[in-house]
Amino acid sequence: MNAKTGKVLGGVALVCALTMGGVAFAASSTGPIASGDTASMLQEAVNGSWRSPANKARDKYRHPIKTLEFFGIKPDMTVIELAPGGGWYTEILAPFLYAQGHLVEAAAPTDSHGKFMARMADAYAAKLKADPAVFGHIEKVIPFAPPAQVNLGPDNSADMVVTFRNLHDWMNNSPATLDKVFKAAFAVLKPGGVFGVTEHRALPFANAVESSKKLHRLPEDYVIELGLKTGFRLAGVSEVNANPRDPMNINVHRLPPDLVGPESEHAKMKAIGESDVMTLKFVKP
Repeated sequence: MNAKTGKVLGGVALVCALTMGGVAFAASSTGPIASGDTASMLQEAVNGSWRSPANKARDKYRHPIKTLEFFGIKPDMTVIELAPGGGWYTEILAPFLYAQGHLVEAAAPTDSHGKFMARMADAYAAKLKADPAVFGHIEKVIPFAPPAQVNLGPDNSADMVVTFRNLHDWMNNSPATLDKVFKAAFAVLKPGGVFGVTEHRALPFANAVESSKKLHRLPEDYVIELGLKTGFRLAGVSEVNANPRDPMNINVHRLPPDLVGPESEHAKMKAIGESDVMTLKFVKP
């Protein structure tokens, strides 16, 4: 796993092709954090000065160290992150995997249909290009736009696939689209590989389609059933990202950090905090 040749998607050790921006970065072999045990490296990545203050402020809700430890991440793994958005977790994964591992980002292409997706893709590409000291060893950024673009690379080539709070977006396209994402993750993982998932949680046994469209949430039982149907084994369920103050029946965008809604309810929403989030660890047999 430490070898720097023949890795997923044909990346190379010293040059990283960022396909979204057409830019090649020269990357050192050491990276922005010191080698050590997994716990200390995760802590150093989370404490990194390259992380934005706004992102660090959300650690109390998103618990990145405990979440990634639960998934079983190691610094020499090949990891694929699905739909990184603005790069909240990329700021942690990229330096953590820089020296020993490989990080592949499956992100919205810059020619995405729709202004919001195109802006987000452009901003993400610019973020990576602006800081090669942190992001310059990302092995590749591949276009990922379900249901049309879901290929994550050669079968049985990745140790871990992760995605954070994105399942409802694919569900909102259609249940079949979410199925495709799970199947793509299953295909690219090696036997024993991990699919780590977090998602805004709906009330138990709620209608998955309605919860996704109206609240941007999914019921945990639906996600677990989908994983099992895809062929995964459920290796663990963690409550590390649970929030008992969240009633789980309101649109997540009314809660922090978005606070979409009348200003009169902002204090109430802030008192709740960010949404209750399921944290699931699936393993490919």
